[in-house]
Amino acid sequence: MLFDPARHEALGDTVWDASRAREVVRAIVGDIERNRAAAGHWPTHPLDIEGDEPRTGFKGLYLGRAGVLWALWYLQRQGAVEPGSDPAEGMRRADAAYHADPDTGEVVPSYYLGEAGILLVLWGLTRSRLVADRLYASVESNIRNPTNEALWAAPGTMVAAWHLWEATGEERWRDLFLENVEQVWRTWSFDAQAQCYLWTQDLYGKVVQYLGAGHGFAGNVYPLLKGASLLDAQRREALYDRCVTTLRATAKFEDGAVNWPPGTFAPRPGRPAMLMQWCHGAPGIVTALADFPPQRSPDMDAMLIGAGHAIWNAGPLSKGYGLCHGTAGNGYAFLKLYRRTGDALWLERARSFAAHAIEQRDRMQRKYGQARYTLWTGDAGLAVYAWHCLEGTAGLPALDIL
Repeated sequence: MLFDPARHEALGDTVWDASRAREVVRAIVGDIERNRAAAGHWPTHPLDIEGDEPRTGFKGLYLGRAGVLWALWYLQRQGAVEPGSDPAEGMRRADAAYHADPDTGEVVPSYYLGEAGILLVLWGLTRSRLVADRLYASVESNIRNPTNEALWAAPGTMVAAWHLWEATGEERWRDLFLENVEQVWRTWSFDAQAQCYLWTQDLYGKVVQYLGAGHGFAGNVYPLLKGASLLDAQRREALYDRCVTTLRATAKFEDGAVNWPPGTFAPRPGRPAMLMQWCHGAPGIVTALADFPPQRSPDMDAMLIGAGHAIWNAGPLSKGYGLCHGTAGNGYAFLKLYRRTGDALWLERARSFAAHAIEQRDRMQRKYGQARYTLWTGDAGLAVYAWHCLEGTAGLPALDIL
């Protein structure tokens, strides 16, 4: 099968209601504002604790303050909620707290879990030249990170350089982005066994070849596709050809639906052979490859549409409602397909997943007695997703959009 039925649940009976969605966005933001500790962080959800929790709470984009404050700032700018506490001041405190008590025990330039993501949000709020210089140094220091994936290495931190180039037009950011491109391209090679172009990850003590948006191929091609206009014509064409070749070689097809395994390796005993979530599987493939030029490759167009059908067939994730491995993250694939094709079916499906994700949040809050104050696993990400379903827009939080 293309997915593990045990990891999914049937779509609920609750239908999409725009008024209800607006209320939920406001309710989530109100809860976030009320439950911030005096030190500036939020209570950590039990599901987000693995090992030792930082004394001052998490600060990064993925689990911490930077992600939550970005969501507050974004929803205020969109007019979704009334202005509340000052996100810029909150980010200054988060930056200081990160350097005093790093989330992973040491200061690292990771986009999702470290300094680069924090500095990007802080720069967006302050437009400080000093912060920009610090961010430049952080991205530059990470170019040769051997993990070769988005969470820790250049394919993540180069996204910050792309945002600064888009926002400022300063040549140093273009040049920095292209330095990262050179590194990412050098480490991208043809694999004779898989008959496609892959990166090898040296990650958490394992040497593997992942395919998904969290740790592998999709996450690595994402910034290349975002910055494709900066590449020379020959490399741009090679990028497009390699994307098609790799997805076609690794895809699993079933009755017009498509999914991809986590990697080229055999799964460990007891682990599912196929996942269907943003970090591993079709949802992240769609969101990462959505900037591939439509109608350039019939194979690519068909695979992305087939992936969308597979996500719908699998149904919402029973694990939760978040972005990384939850119902909202899977729903973003539908929003991307709506933007890509203009077919209202995908917006309808995205909204159905949003209605279900809201139900899941209510259930989880009753079970644990607290909200989940994060961008990529919890409530802040759900609020942005619900807003995007209202607006029919598709930008992944703090990744596509700053």
